[in-house]
Amino acid sequence: MTAPEAPGRRGVTVLLSPPPTPNGPLHVGHLAGPYVAADVAARAARLRGERVLTVCGLDDHQNYVLAKARQQGTKVREERDGHATRIREVFRRAGVRHDVFTDPLSDVAYRTAVAAFLDELVTAGTVPVAEWETPVCRSCDGVAHHAYVGGDCPQCGAGSGGGTCEGCGWYTHAGNLVGARCTRCGEELTERRTVRGPVLPLEPYREGLCRIWAAADASPATRVLLRQLLSLPELPVVPLDYPTDWGIESGTTPGHRIDVWAEMALGYLYTIGQRMRPGASGIAGHVAAWRDVDALWAFLGRDNTFYYLVLFPALFLACGLPPDVMGGLVVNEFYRLSGLKFSTSRGHAVWAHELLEREDSRALRAFLCWDRPAPHATNFTPERHHALTAGWDLDTPAGTEPEYAVERERAARALTLEHFDAALAARILLRPGGDPQLRGALTGTTGAPAPEGVPGA
Repeated sequence: MTAPEAPGRRGVTVLLSPPPTPNGPLHVGHLAGPYVAADVAARAARLRGERVLTVCGLDDHQNYVLAKARQQGTKVREERDGHATRIREVFRRAGVRHDVFTDPLSDVAYRTAVAAFLDELVTAGTVPVAEWETPVCRSCDGVAHHAYVGGDCPQCGAGSGGGTCEGCGWYTHAGNLVGARCTRCGEELTERRTVRGPVLPLEPYREGLCRIWAAADASPATRVLLRQLLSLPELPVVPLDYPTDWGIESGTTPGHRIDVWAEMALGYLYTIGQRMRPGASGIAGHVAAWRDVDALWAFLGRDNTFYYLVLFPALFLACGLPPDVMGGLVVNEFYRLSGLKFSTSRGHAVWAHELLEREDSRALRAFLCWDRPAPHATNFTPERHHALTAGWDLDTPAGTEPEYAVERERAARALTLEHFDAALAARILLRPGGDPQLRGALTGTTGAPAPEGVPGA
């Protein structure tokens, strides 16, 4: 038994999972967060007969990629390509499939479209070009941003890089980090520089954001961040390009590169638009192509919440997408390993490609659903993983007793987007009598992806 299709959902439901950064391999914490969950949700939706389009890709233009290559003493393309290959292989082995998987470094059309969209917004006056001031390093070129800056979060005091705080989700940058320092040379950022380029003031979109999140779904923790942001007298102004050394070249500001998060939002507009209506051109053509999108849902970790909650919706509004295109966010907390957060930089991780070489991928997926870190953080230990999965029979047929029908209905509801709870579904479906098709959505054996070339079929 599966839950009925949501009323009025006749178009395509787009499911996003954040593109992983190819500066290191995927660890089990990544799989337990958005990736397995989004795949399970897509498979369950297809079992309900819904039209779904799943979108992911590579986050090639994060300057963490270049920073890792410098740290390793390797060529940046060599570093990126090695990790990209492992990321793709992990998804293949784990049964995590995507209808669209972007490859920005190899896709000239993607890069050209993103730059053209930003230029179009600036030319139309939708995005202003303005001066903004930022601390800079005296010894290193460009401005300190994202991987190039560290300090303490001004909201919660936790250590943070540029972008967002992993502790509370606050928007962090060189200008508001406490004790900001350059991560390339370690120098404290005491000098300031005026930069001129396109920016997105979020304040004009306050009303639109309120309208979006009055209707779209978000977790209680996500709404806490939204309330904190909306309590500010003025929402932040976000630079859309930087004088820096990595990323898509900005056609608007010579010598600048487009901010990777602005790229991601404009990249979604392009990628989904092209899939819905191949050959669409310009912002208006892509917005028109999105008319077949019934709802956009994103699966993500809490550290990306600011972008999917505020920046992306604001850029979508600036481009002309309607507020009601946002369906909701499915946000996970951090997965911990023996009590500490998984960390690629510290090497505190169980690497997904190594684990998948020796474990049954079906059982691993089912376990990561069972142990999913949502709505609170959970803790992975190899001993617990093996103790639980050793007793599972993933091929048990469905039970016929009346109580099983009730439980199958609960599991089906737990795998709808509006009520997504993979842990509850796993606890029902992995018992004797669980619905084998829905169990297959957990393990990656049922709910096949859409045929290639058929939008959201």
